[in-house]
Amino acid sequence: MKKLMFTRESECVQPIRELICKQNHRALVLWCLDCAPRYAKMYKNAFPTDGRLDTLLKVTESWSRGEIKMPTAKKYILDAHRAATEAEGFPSAQAAARAVAHAASSIHVETHAIGMVLYGLTAVWHSADEKGRDSAITEDCLWLRNRLAYWAQEEPQMDREWATFLLRDGPNKELLLDTKKRGTWATGT
Repeated sequence: MKKLMFTRESECVQPIRELICKQNHRALVLWCLDCAPRYAKMYKNAFPTDGRLDTLLKVTESWSRGEIKMPTAKKYILDAHRAATEAEGFPSAQAAARAVAHAASSIHVETHAIGMVLYGLTAVWHSADEKGRDSAITEDCLWLRNRLAYWAQEEPQMDREWATFLLRDGPNKELLLDTKKRGTWATGT
């Protein structure tokens, strides 16, 4: 699978992107940690004995808490991308593995969160039958938006261990990227 079925500009992605642009890094990490298992399961359906994504999910949780550093996590993220490459002929599994890798990478930079969305939707698109694709995509977009809205509300109240670098609030890099690309982002704020 060389081609994503969705991009940052896809109409169905815009409500999710707008919400992503309003979040702090920690809320996006929590959201990615929550959503990644959904896509890992899609990969596991095609490759039930491959544990690379399961391992990455555990490593990602540890990384978000500061228990391991990026060079260690990066090895497992690259393993997930290798799993995707090796899944040639299984486009849903390929996209799902890349979605999980991007979810994990969102700990490093929040712009990877949209990668989880784009590859996750691509995995859903490939796994749905032709007649059910539109409703499957609509359902997944709604689920993603609802989960992000949940974590946006929960994160400020959470008593959770975080990696030190995630405690520093900086500008939302997805918003900065969009501002640079388009000049402005119409978030209504």
